[in-house]
Amino acid sequence: MAKRLDEAFRFGPRGQAVLWLALVAVGICGRLWQPTYNVTPLAAIALAAGTVLSSRLAAAAVPLASVMLSNLALSPYDSPLMAAVVYAALAWPVLLGGLIRRQGWLAVIGGSLASSLVFFLVTNAAHWAVTQQYPHSPEGLLACFTAALPFYRWMPVGDLAWSLAVFGGLVAAARLWQQFSPTRLAPVVVQRQPQSERGTQSLD
Repeated sequence: MAKRLDEAFRFGPRGQAVLWLALVAVGICGRLWQPTYNVTPLAAIALAAGTVLSSRLAAAAVPLASVMLSNLALSPYDSPLMAAVVYAALAWPVLLGGLIRRQGWLAVIGGSLASSLVFFLVTNAAHWAVTQQYPHSPEGLLACFTAALPFYRWMPVGDLAWSLAVFGGLVAAARLWQQFSPTRLAPVVVQRQPQSERGTQSLD
């Protein structure tokens, strides 16, 4: 297994389009089916999209499309501002794609854990700021984070497990893609020299 993932992921435009659709599908299905709260593949697909897709905009669209489409079957957010914060917290791991390509699996692990922590801090701080549920004081912010800890308990575990699974699947897909790509399957044409030229060369 390649230590540097930029050596493993070499997809052309067609392959990247297939991966975009596959990652969005994984995000939707994984978000609708959660074994426990906040255990979803959203961080994993954001990290993967930032790693394998050449367009940063297309990569950011992967987690955003997954959330928007799965939200059709889930409860809406409390406010447009809160929705924007959630979308931003889910999309920012795309920025770690370059680091993952250079550093490999350690960056996948670190990126997944960082994604969980940033999502927890940013979304709960926003909830504390835009609602009246907690006093707008340091004590109120601490109370908000404390109340959210049970929802965070399994989130790093889920993000790490999903990230390892998604990137493992991408490595396998990259090997299959390289093995069965049109350039690998194209026949090699060997041009034969005319008999007269071979006879002339043999006389030299």
